[in-house]
Amino acid sequence: MNQSLSPSAPVARVAFLGNYMPRQCGIATFTTHLRTHFQQRFPESESFVVAVEDHPGAYDYPAEVRYTFSQENRREYAQAARYLNESGAEVVSIQHEYGIYGGESGRCLLDLVGRLTVPVVTTFHTVLEHPSATQEQVMRELAALSARVVVMSEKGRFFLEEVYGIETGKIAVIPHGIPDVAFLNPETVKPAFGLDGRKVVLTFGLISPNKGIETAIAALPAVVEKHPELMYVVLGATHPNLVREQGEAYREELIRLATELGVGNHVRFENQFVSQERLIDYLQMADVYLTPYLNQAQITSGTLAYSVGCGKAVVSTPYWHAEELLADGRGVLVPFRSETAVSAALIHLFDDPAYRQELREKAYAYSRPMVWSETVDQYRRLFSNAVPRDVASIPDALPPLKLDHLFRLTDSTGILQHARYTLPHREEGYCTDDTARALLLLSWLDADGEIVDARIPWMIDSYASFLNHAFLPQTGRFRNFMSYGREWLETTGSDDSHGRALWAVGGLLARTRRSDLRNWARDLFHRGLPVVLAMHSPRAWAFTMLGITEYLHRYPGEVEIRKTRTELGNRLCGLFRQAARPHWHWFEPVLSYDNARLPQALLCSDQPDHQELGLHTLEWLRDIQTAPEGHFRPVGSDGVFVPGQAPALFDQQPLEAAASVGAYLAAFAYSGQDLWREAAVTAFQWYLGRNDTGLCVYDEVSGGCYDGLQPGSVNLNQGAESCLSYLMARSEIRAVPFFSSVKPISHIVANGTDRALSPDHSS
Repeated sequence: MNQSLSPSAPVARVAFLGNYMPRQCGIATFTTHLRTHFQQRFPESESFVVAVEDHPGAYDYPAEVRYTFSQENRREYAQAARYLNESGAEVVSIQHEYGIYGGESGRCLLDLVGRLTVPVVTTFHTVLEHPSATQEQVMRELAALSARVVVMSEKGRFFLEEVYGIETGKIAVIPHGIPDVAFLNPETVKPAFGLDGRKVVLTFGLISPNKGIETAIAALPAVVEKHPELMYVVLGATHPNLVREQGEAYREELIRLATELGVGNHVRFENQFVSQERLIDYLQMADVYLTPYLNQAQITSGTLAYSVGCGKAVVSTPYWHAEELLADGRGVLVPFRSETAVSAALIHLFDDPAYRQELREKAYAYSRPMVWSETVDQYRRLFSNAVPRDVASIPDALPPLKLDHLFRLTDSTGILQHARYTLPHREEGYCTDDTARALLLLSWLDADGEIVDARIPWMIDSYASFLNHAFLPQTGRFRNFMSYGREWLETTGSDDSHGRALWAVGGLLARTRRSDLRNWARDLFHRGLPVVLAMHSPRAWAFTMLGITEYLHRYPGEVEIRKTRTELGNRLCGLFRQAARPHWHWFEPVLSYDNARLPQALLCSDQPDHQELGLHTLEWLRDIQTAPEGHFRPVGSDGVFVPGQAPALFDQQPLEAAASVGAYLAAFAYSGQDLWREAAVTAFQWYLGRNDTGLCVYDEVSGGCYDGLQPGSVNLNQGAESCLSYLMARSEIRAVPFFSSVKPISHIVANGTDRALSPDHSS
């Protein structure tokens, strides 16, 4: 049962696929209980059911069943896949049993799973040691299409590895869930069933010939002779498939056998499909639970799991699940089809109450990790980690530069900050933060000359005009938020937006060929710079330092500008001295957002102590932002990271990847160490799917970028910040020879030098 799953946040939406109650079968019962307990345990998640039907329209499903399809209609499997792909589900939990899906050995299920774009976790309820060729092929293909597969026993894991060749790391062993019930004395429960004073043996489940009930009845005469107070209760409806084919002929044969053997008064047939609550009552009433199954090849038995969970003394034939669950003295195993052995085991248990009690206590203690709350905890961790990661599929060349979505968000006022899917969300207007990012990006692209696009000059004018209007000369500050109706929503923007505006204006000044824009940018930079010294935001200082570094490309000898950068760098170093602790090498007592820009600003200083601290803190941040598997994992925005606590895994933001690409490349320019260039590539590949979910965050169709990475899914909105973060990271990563198909860029700077600025762009 040991499962090595790292903790992670619950997925927001889970789809469960399989049979579902009120359909009467073991898989339907399991799916119903798994979904019910999952929803109870994690109410913050949403879950729903897609049910496969043997008789379409015959079942009155509860509200959580949102979609059904016929097991024999192959076309409906493809339709169900389309529904799941468009449902918003972040993971699909599939219950697999050969007989519940159409086609030979249930291969129609492959039509559905093969079309899913959502990660799949498949629970195998049957794992055969000697499958037919088709059964083996279906299992192999289904496992290959699944992010993870689940079995309920170590025997199942062994068969998946040895018989089906499934890799160990893909397999999880999660026990069959059981209700968490009290350990009761059966004598306190028997009166409610009219069985006080009786010794009760119970068999439960859908009645069919493979359950071995004939063997149990044949064993009773010897037991009744020794213990005439015995009552054998056979609880369960006849299997629906058997009823359709033969009616109740099989049950009538069992009744006739009991009469012929003279134990008819010692067998009670309860022909009903009972609720879980009623089943627990029956189990707690029984002294002994008996499973005389005839076939060894049963990898899972829910009824056996429930009986152990209720602390029953169990007598069972040695099918695979029983061998594992009843090992180490937790039950009694008897040979298949041996009524003599069954008789002897039952007599021993009733002759020796102390031994029976010992078995009960061992079984109950062993079952505690199997209760549903523990089981769904393991499934939740598996769901959150069930993301297909195919690192080999990550491209080793840059996607083509595509500005379509950036243009879609831009109008004559500026850039709209948010989107609903890919459509601009005009209700939330504009902001200086995003317009500054857009102006900086466009100044890079215009200078790089990678793409000739007539829209670029127009967009630069739009963004520059917005910043020009955002600046209030009387305060020396930029306003930040503007409504779609062009009304400013504040008189003073945030410190961080002010710093970003200066960075953008400095970048434009350094690279534009237009003297009119250069004169405007220089004037605005000088008017907006002084107030930064009165600010307290470390990010405002860092963004301003990056803007100053850009400014100094064109005017490297400006003394006061250099002094301001040194002063702001000294302040960042002072913050580090105040906040740093053992194992916490950072400028603040939290990690929040745009983190890598702080060390990047120090690396771009011309002061050796600034640069050394920038490299040191970036090394620490890089370690925090690297997953054990080696991919980039930024601190999620679903909370802040503070010492002594684990960082939030999600919602991971495109902003953090862009900041890290820029900082890592600054570290490479400063140190010359290839590890920083490799780290930048790894951070950029986060957009392309080398991340905790294996999902692409960049949308190559729209040219935009999704707003965040969630457990098993992306935030489908594509706002300006996300789009600009991707495009800025892509622009910067062009300098890396790893992407050999593209030429270097001209704007990676460090040490206060102009080493990366080409002569064509410096005049």
